[in-house]
Amino acid sequence: MVADVVAPAPAARPQIRIEGAVKSFGGHVVVDVDELVLGDRPIEGLIGPNGAGKTTLMRMIMHSIPLDRGSVTLRPVDGPEVALSKLPADQMARHGVVKSNQVITDFDKLTILDSLLLASTEHRYEQPYRVFSEELVFERYGSEIARYLDYFGFTDARALALSAGEKKLLDIIRCLLVKPSFLMLDEPTAGLPGELTEKVMATIREIAAAGTAVVIVEHDLNVIWSLCDEVHFMAEGKVVLHGDPQSIREHRTVVEKYLGEGHV
Repeated sequence: MVADVVAPAPAARPQIRIEGAVKSFGGHVVVDVDELVLGDRPIEGLIGPNGAGKTTLMRMIMHSIPLDRGSVTLRPVDGPEVALSKLPADQMARHGVVKSNQVITDFDKLTILDSLLLASTEHRYEQPYRVFSEELVFERYGSEIARYLDYFGFTDARALALSAGEKKLLDIIRCLLVKPSFLMLDEPTAGLPGELTEKVMATIREIAAAGTAVVIVEHDLNVIWSLCDEVHFMAEGKVVLHGDPQSIREHRTVVEKYLGEGHV
């Protein structure tokens, strides 16, 4: 008789709760979210037309854009709730909440390796009088950095990141090195060729399986449909639909407002 196979328990993951969150620019409301919980499923997508408020909402979660009103709360796996909307943006990573950049950025004068070492540096090593602690940081993170660079096809860690694709990948690697418990990715595969897109997707699946909650804003809907466990659809600043990828893809509102006929 074959013994029953017991499936592993799903990894616990944090949640972010958004309540009554409103943001206006020049008198125009760009985000108006009554209630939204992120982190119920391992990988969640946030989609919608241009101008729907997706990136603004993610920046509100990170408090890089202040809310006009409302609250954003982190419910970690262990420990008390954290009012993210009351914290400065530079404290988010200390609570495990990390976001990649939609607009590609990089340290123009730093090599690929140095920019990743800087991202890995713990707070206590950032003071000027500890500038010579780089060796300690390299000992701790060097092998992990090397694995990521090899996986994503970087051949010279002492070179500068020149292409938009290289800078996009480095931004993702920097996020991963921080070991986030809640990771938000803003168009992580934009401009990447198919092979690298697949590698980014495989990495996202791996960290989600290990317990990181992942939320993705992405215009490449093939990524959303194949990667996400749940999808939230935004239009005109509001989150109007939630569901599994197939139901969202076929919903009449999504077809009319976003996909267009023939794209289901």
